Amino acid sequence: MSIRMLAQELYRLEKEVEKLEEQYRSAPFQEGEVIKERLRRVKAERTRMRRALDGAKEPPPLRQPR
Repeated sequence: MSIRMLAQELYRLEKEVEKLEEQYRSAPFQEGEVIKERLRRVKAERTRMRRALDGAKEPPPLRQPR
């Protein structure tokens, strides 16, 4: 996956987290638990995507001669 695609997916996940946080704040208790679980999963995916993007930006390690 290219850096551009990773960045776009990360942006989409950021917006989804914001939307879910807003829904969670205004949701009744029973619905809040469902939203909280969805928010947890999206945040985990966002973290995974952020790490992939950070790893893609680093230059490859230099090979050491033997």
